[in-house]
Amino acid sequence: MKKVFVEDIKPGEPVETSFLVVRKDTGISRSGSPYLILKLKDRTGEVDARVWNDAERFATRFERDDVVSIRGQSVPYQGSIQINVMDMKRLAPEEFTIADYLPSARLSPEEMITELDAIIEDITDRHIKRLLKALFEDPAVREPFMVAPAARSFHHPYVGGLIEHVLSLCRLATLVASHYKGINRDLLVAGAILHDIGKIREISCTGSFEYTDEGRLLGHIVMGVELVESKIRVLGGFPQKLAMLLKHMILSHHGHLEFGSPKRPKTLEAMVLFYLDDMDAKVSAMEALMEKKGGRGNWSEYQRLFERYIYKGRYISEEEPREEPPGSEVSHVEELTLWKKPEK
Repeated sequence: MKKVFVEDIKPGEPVETSFLVVRKDTGISRSGSPYLILKLKDRTGEVDARVWNDAERFATRFERDDVVSIRGQSVPYQGSIQINVMDMKRLAPEEFTIADYLPSARLSPEEMITELDAIIEDITDRHIKRLLKALFEDPAVREPFMVAPAARSFHHPYVGGLIEHVLSLCRLATLVASHYKGINRDLLVAGAILHDIGKIREISCTGSFEYTDEGRLLGHIVMGVELVESKIRVLGGFPQKLAMLLKHMILSHHGHLEFGSPKRPKTLEAMVLFYLDDMDAKVSAMEALMEKKGGRGNWSEYQRLFERYIYKGRYISEEEPREEPPGSEVSHVEELTLWKKPEK
């Protein structure tokens, strides 16, 4: 297991640990010898590194987006730290956990998939439940869904970001469906779960978050519909109208043609899903921005995404927070009752 992280490295110390390679270039020294220019990363930060000796031989051992174990020496360089690498080798996928090298969701993938299983189990419609169970009992769906980001940079751009985003939408969908009585709660929750399922094939999670060839050529909306349709065909006996409504929610969840949706929302559940998805993504992006350093005083740097500066100051109430009596904490299991349908 990885024990030494970027934040632990101090100048003048030996370094023996593993990193994700996010940059790999070749330079030529003043003596005419080639050397490797590397940027190494883990979940706590990035560090520059150089391979001065036998660079050509070491270059054949790994590529960008590989996880490598290294042995070297940290040295101060231009006000920061650089690692002079003496030995390194590529690690096989079973030798590391990708969450050690990339930003991760607050909860573990195992906790979140357990929560998603509980949501699926609580769905009343037998056809929707059968489809969702078939999808998430398939390791080819379940395993990447646990670790995929929701996006490369905009919102939830970290390991477990997709399932975290989906769980947030399921919570919002449950609340909205209990407020507006005309909404089919099971259909809306299913749409929340399935709307971004194509991202497990659109964005690679084997190294840094890069688009796959299929992702660039087809996109997650098309791939999501294909994935759901293929599972429906295997199940058999699935209502055609229900399949159409579910696929429409996937196709229209970006809301506008110019935002990449082949169709605009034309059902109540699809319209609600679009607004909830848009809100959750933007709130997540805003929260990350509020925590980010930079800007001046209470104001962020100019944000092209929002086309404005963002005020980062927070109002804190003068009232003391109310203390809960001992034993009143809500357990993780009790929180899952939020997914339950209100009793009629």
